[in-house]
Amino acid sequence: MRIANIDNRAALVIGEEGSERAVDIAHASHGRFEPELPGVYQAWADITGWAAQQDLSAFSDESFPIDRSLLRAPSPAPRQVFAVGLNYHAHAAESGFESPTHLPPVFTKYASSFTGPDTDVVIPAGGNVDWEIELVAVIGRETSGIDEADAWSHVAGLTAGQDISERITQTRGPAPQFGLGKSYAGFSPQGPWLVTPDEFTNPEDLELGCTIDGEQVQKGRTRDLIFPVPTLIAALSRTVTLYPGDVIFTGTPAGVGVGRNPQRFLQAGEKLDSWIEGIGQLHQRFVAHPDAK
Repeated sequence: MRIANIDNRAALVIGEEGSERAVDIAHASHGRFEPELPGVYQAWADITGWAAQQDLSAFSDESFPIDRSLLRAPSPAPRQVFAVGLNYHAHAAESGFESPTHLPPVFTKYASSFTGPDTDVVIPAGGNVDWEIELVAVIGRETSGIDEADAWSHVAGLTAGQDISERITQTRGPAPQFGLGKSYAGFSPQGPWLVTPDEFTNPEDLELGCTIDGEQVQKGRTRDLIFPVPTLIAALSRTVTLYPGDVIFTGTPAGVGVGRNPQRFLQAGEKLDSWIEGIGQLHQRFVAHPDAK
């Protein structure tokens, strides 16, 4: 099952890649389910049970083309957002750190930075803006103290995300400001939709990557995550309670700008195209801040 956030209404995505159409869930369920995405996650078990009983081809007459400009983040108002650092060996090395052995660093991105998959992003004046393609997991039911073996049953689905990062703010002392440096407006594009784990042959082995103006800068596979999705969820659940709709950015592979020699950062006019196998693409165009000199 694929669920999109279309102008803040939940929709089932039907059709093949490149010819997707949408069906409004509230309308198709005759009002049984709320139209807003937070309500969908609160009723996730009922939603998935209902969808499994539907003949999606029967919705063809009430489906409509998807206008990507109306797509928003699949979970736009999570109670909690977790972002994981140094979760690929090669990225840890390029960042100058040893690979984590117990739990990778965990910080937050603020939901005010969330957007849909196709956006213009303003570069903060004087900022060094970097890219980080990441697999994003969304929680489907309340989760606390679970084992890895049970973790996938607590996942609503997966989506693609960019953990866009302003490196000067992120590393400014006396202590790093990871949350602020990664939460400027537009710094958390996600989408194009949520894909449930059963849609993948193997949800733990997906190709992901991104290009800048057509030049490939990142490419990897999620099988190389040091702490894969089930491990992360189980570990987080031993400290905090996870709630339906919570969002977890799982880490980025090697190839970020700050790890290059010389370092490279995004410039006004450049286009960042990102993808994750079986999910879809993100497209960001970067523009100069009005105060930039």
